[in-house]
Amino acid sequence: MVPMLTTASTVTCPHAGQAVLVTSNTLSQIDGAPVLLQSDVNPIAGCTFAPGGVPTPCLIIQWVTGSLLMRIYGIPVLLQTSVGICYNAAQVPQGVAIVVQTQQKGRAI
Repeated sequence: MVPMLTTASTVTCPHAGQAVLVTSNTLSQIDGAPVLLQSDVNPIAGCTFAPGGVPTPCLIIQWVTGSLLMRIYGIPVLLQTSVGICYNAAQVPQGVAIVVQTQQKGRAI
């Protein structure tokens, strides 16, 4: 069993930008924080990625994996092991999101 992600979790882009964790889920919470869904698209603030001096910051995370069994509205919930891809304004992949911290009470597969 793996911890589920909630709006109180901490997720960053590979360049230390902070994800703003919002969700369309209004049914399920853990410790008062809504559980995130694979369909959620989370904005990123503060990415400093600038290869060759050209700023191309990560702006959003699109999640590509979620729970195999636990669903809300028929959509997989996000887990600590879920994979999210960070994209810049041109929709170019910038790397994989990093789950820094999450709750430990609610778990799923």
